[in-house]
Amino acid sequence: MKIVGICCSARKEKTTRFALESCLRAVTEAYPQISTVTIDLAEKEVNLCKALNTCTKKLACGQKDDFNELIPVLSDPEVGGLMVATPVYMGAMSGQCKAFLDRCVMFRRNGFLFRNRVGGVIAVGGFRNGGQEAVIQSVHAVMLVQDMIVVGDGKPGAHFGGTVWSGHPEGVEHDEVGLETVRSLGRRVAEVALKIAE
Repeated sequence: MKIVGICCSARKEKTTRFALESCLRAVTEAYPQISTVTIDLAEKEVNLCKALNTCTKKLACGQKDDFNELIPVLSDPEVGGLMVATPVYMGAMSGQCKAFLDRCVMFRRNGFLFRNRVGGVIAVGGFRNGGQEAVIQSVHAVMLVQDMIVVGDGKPGAHFGGTVWSGHPEGVEHDEVGLETVRSLGRRVAEVALKIAE
């Protein structure tokens, strides 16, 4: 089984990527039988959906950008979970995140390929209470439209997902409260994905 993590920040190797890597590392530490794949949108050109409707007929997009190379990764039947990590921009998900999620309509149109995959969301805000939960819920809405199984970070907190504070005065790596939600989320996504696969 695989869990795919998507880093939806425009900035390479910054706090959103750090949070996602912490999450995926918790997955493989708890469940060594699961492998992880990271897609970093800062390294990709993923344009806005232009409603070309090519994907209504086949699992392909008419746009000539990097999303096309992601299709085999995302449609792989071995993928049991998707972890979306996004910074909070103006109280909402990043533009990269919205563009990516909109382009994923093709998987819905071609047989609901994300159906029963487990979805988890990490949101990274500049403040402790910087809109992370609202952003997580907006990504959850997309996952539900894909007929995914949405989970939060499980016990003991059982929150919406991973909420990280990038503005921690000592750096994000010292946001132990936030990073524990991220690690718990990874373990919960893996746990549920394995239960579904039984």
